[in-house]
Amino acid sequence: MLKRYICVATEKRKKRIASVITNRHPGIIVLEDIHDPHNAAAVFRTCDAFGFQQVYLIFEKEKKFNPRRVGKVSSASANKWLDFKIYSSTKKCIADLKRKKYEIVASTLNDSSENLFQAKFKSYKTALMFGNEHRGLSDAAIKLSHRQIIIPMFGMVQSLNLSVTAAICMYELTRQNQFSKNFQLTKKEQTELLNRFKKM
Repeated sequence: MLKRYICVATEKRKKRIASVITNRHPGIIVLEDIHDPHNAAAVFRTCDAFGFQQVYLIFEKEKKFNPRRVGKVSSASANKWLDFKIYSSTKKCIADLKRKKYEIVASTLNDSSENLFQAKFKSYKTALMFGNEHRGLSDAAIKLSHRQIIIPMFGMVQSLNLSVTAAICMYELTRQNQFSKNFQLTKKEQTELLNRFKKM
């Protein structure tokens, strides 16, 4: 009985992993100078939910933390399924993304920013960039980005917390591109990820 249960559970896990990898895509989330690791952990959980495999973290002004060691159990369980890259410079991070042909989209409160729900994300290689909980993105990040977006709000409060902002933006990007053939990892990347996930 136990052996049969293990076989069924293993088969379900294999199917789950295959489904997850099929829905992973090239989109990248960039977090610049996040102060509270728990806010970052909430973003990581949403990354996993919406198929973002890569998260870039920049620490220029804030204290560096290990992204794999933050968050509650639910968030921490998402951390192990993601890939992290850490930078000490915003300019270096953006230069790296541009070298990889990514369109960098900065989330800001500027009046000139595009309305998120009217913006078209045509590039399947998009990097969504979010800044510090209090200061937002640095001037350098905004200046070096290709586009800036803003979430339209209609209440008295004109800002949302980091994890909510990131979640709304991730959802919209995924919604627009989820049926595109290009909005997924290459076969080679999928195979490499499958081999890694099997060992976890």
